[in-house]
Amino acid sequence: MSTVLAVSRPVIRGGFRLQWEPAQARHVLLYPEGMVQLNQSATAILTRCDGTTTVAELIATLEREYSTHGLAEEIHAFLEHALSQRWLEMRT
Repeated sequence: MSTVLAVSRPVIRGGFRLQWEPAQARHVLLYPEGMVQLNQSATAILTRCDGTTTVAELIATLEREYSTHGLAEEIHAFLEHALSQRWLEMRT
């Protein structure tokens, strides 16, 4: 069963920080043991994981911003991955 529900509100876990890294010329997710370099899609998703935006709102915003539809499956897959890596937690 998926832990990513349309009404869930993803937020970056404590101990992690999303920031622009000039030396890498990309956004990264920093944590005490290291750093994760993020691609443009991951950055677009994670910048919206503020604990107040629902997954459904996040999907709608990205589909509107990029003038496309059908992103739900990919976004859900990324959020599941981020949860498994413990980058995110879900609020209800």
